Amino acid sequence: MSEKTHLQSTSPDHDVTLHWFLPTYGDSRGITAGGHGAGNHVGNRKADLRYLTQLALAAETNGFESVLIPTGAWCADAWVIASTLAAATERLKFLVALRPGLASPTLAAQQAATLADLSGGRVLVNVVVGGEDHEQRSFGDHLDKAARYARAGEELAVIRRLWAGEAVDFHGDHVHVEGAALANPPAAAPPVFFGGSSDPALAVAGSAIDVYLTWGEPARAVAEKKARVDAAAARAGRTVDHGIRLHVITRDTSEEAWAEAARLQRGLDPREVRRVQEGLARSQSEGQRRMAELHGRGAGFDPTADPRSLEVAPNLWAGVGLVRGGAGTALVGSHDEVAERIAEYRDLGMRHFILSGYPHLEEAYHVGEGLVAALNRRGIGATGRCGAADGALHDSPVPFLKETA
Repeated sequence: MSEKTHLQSTSPDHDVTLHWFLPTYGDSRGITAGGHGAGNHVGNRKADLRYLTQLALAAETNGFESVLIPTGAWCADAWVIASTLAAATERLKFLVALRPGLASPTLAAQQAATLADLSGGRVLVNVVVGGEDHEQRSFGDHLDKAARYARAGEELAVIRRLWAGEAVDFHGDHVHVEGAALANPPAAAPPVFFGGSSDPALAVAGSAIDVYLTWGEPARAVAEKKARVDAAAARAGRTVDHGIRLHVITRDTSEEAWAEAARLQRGLDPREVRRVQEGLARSQSEGQRRMAELHGRGAGFDPTADPRSLEVAPNLWAGVGLVRGGAGTALVGSHDEVAERIAEYRDLGMRHFILSGYPHLEEAYHVGEGLVAALNRRGIGATGRCGAADGALHDSPVPFLKETA
């Protein structure tokens, strides 16, 4: 019998769910450099409690489903951040990074269950296995990449059983627990998000997760990867949902959006691009390799060039990945153009869109006040502040609300 892992949503197939990003290493009016083997991110807006609270409230005000909270040596601890901001928000959910191997599965399950209880169920979990051996060793983890994925599968098996209220004895190749149980299991298991492009990653995706995430690539590459994930899930007798991680530069006109991309590009130092790309070349992440190939690892980068020279598909700009590890592409264009691209990804099967922009505070409003209305005009319901027919904004975010005549 096929197992369908449902997210708690009643949205029809033509709707999408928008999420935002929380830069816990700092924010900036320029593209922050680093991460994923390239060293520390650099942000000139300090990620202190006051600013992170502003970001969370902006995401909630604009109706985003959740904020993705990253993990890594370059940023703050995701669980502490989520626990703190849950008290400052009412509806916003937190997509919290969980790194298998850095804590026991019993403790990880307990942390998620506790936060779910205290926040009223506003917890989603993003499993991050880690793409660089040297970073994992800094956390005391000395397994290689293939073993990390195998361990992640075992840990998720234990965590899911604990969330279901079971007492667990488990003896795998990497995980060993005896008599594990949660005193207070969550009322509903937090949905599990996961990304990874290698064969070991896809095996875990097919067997253990709810939503598979890909970084923003051209439509054909996204469709091919989705087919591989779906095939892996079918072999396990399951189906999974899909999402995509993208930056976004959305404005009233295409000219305004590309002018902003040009501004961001002019702020990049070619020497910094070379340094970051040398660091990213150390990454073992298949997804990172695919991101780097989109811009040729920054070879011959000219900050004064037309930013459209890095447009790798209609409205898909690879400039962010010149200095940022991880997600390295942005949708650039008018609200209507970006909505059209989102609709195309939606038609491929993407339902969750994790977006971000520089700076994250201001860009949350460009999405909530402009892009969501453009999606509505195409008959696509989305979490976000929905524009009324006269261009006015509703006072509070209403998910999946359509414009009315």
